[in-house]
Amino acid sequence: MPRIAYVNGRYVPHNHAQVGIEDRGYQFADGIYDVVPIVKGTFIDEDWHWDRLERGLEELRISQPVSRKALSMIARRIAKKNMIHNGIVYVQVTRGEAPRNHKFPTTPVAPAMVVTGRHLQMPDDLSQPDMIDVITGPDERWARPDIKSISLLPNVLAKQAAAEAGAYESWLINDQGEITEGSSANAWIVRRDPDSGRVIIQTHQTDQAILKGIVRTAIVALAEQHQWAIEEKPFSVKDLMAADEAFQSSSGNMIRPVRSVDGRTIGSGETGPVVQEILNAFAHHVNAQID
Repeated sequence: MPRIAYVNGRYVPHNHAQVGIEDRGYQFADGIYDVVPIVKGTFIDEDWHWDRLERGLEELRISQPVSRKALSMIARRIAKKNMIHNGIVYVQVTRGEAPRNHKFPTTPVAPAMVVTGRHLQMPDDLSQPDMIDVITGPDERWARPDIKSISLLPNVLAKQAAAEAGAYESWLINDQGEITEGSSANAWIVRRDPDSGRVIIQTHQTDQAILKGIVRTAIVALAEQHQWAIEEKPFSVKDLMAADEAFQSSSGNMIRPVRSVDGRTIGSGETGPVVQEILNAFAHHVNAQID
């Protein structure tokens, strides 16, 4: 069965989907996107994704192409037409098609929207994912990665560097020597406070330096229920290497424990007890939406 895409009001075969060559997404990366995971036919944390999409449109002063209700309906039709049981729906909105000029079009143009779907392999049990290896590299992205912009060239280069090093992901380091996030995931460590002995789960705060990941949002919400101690502040590479456990979170791959960073084993090199507790809680969070 051929894949189906939604392009500016029409459902078309994926290999026939087109936008104009003067679409500002193509010319300037003037647009945003979001990705909603589908697990066993269910859209996971859907409203949080649409909240983020709407925030990005507002930040870039792009009109919302359709209502949230209509967007949700389109996304579900794409999932159904592509028979997606486990996978993602990808939504991209650009400022639209206009004669090439850096400034915004002076004549109003309709924003362009493309929605596609893709199957993904997901573990039967989200609490038992494979571990991953990570490398580190410089954070060379623009100054507003909190906006889920389609301008992802630095992320692409970082992900490619990881692949060429035989790793799964690159965690990015800012000019202060702090980890911001991964090229396509939020970064976390688990450490023990040297004074109190308290176990702390640490990740960068949600400011303009990182994207507010939806799985990250779910973990923070779960922390309140499970009384986990979460600190939202940067951690250094030294902190990372000394951590008891580490993991990353993203909508495409949910939660993945980290085995090593730059070839150095983190903790025991196995999924640790704190990350396992988080995995169990998150799997329950997802399954509750399916049930």
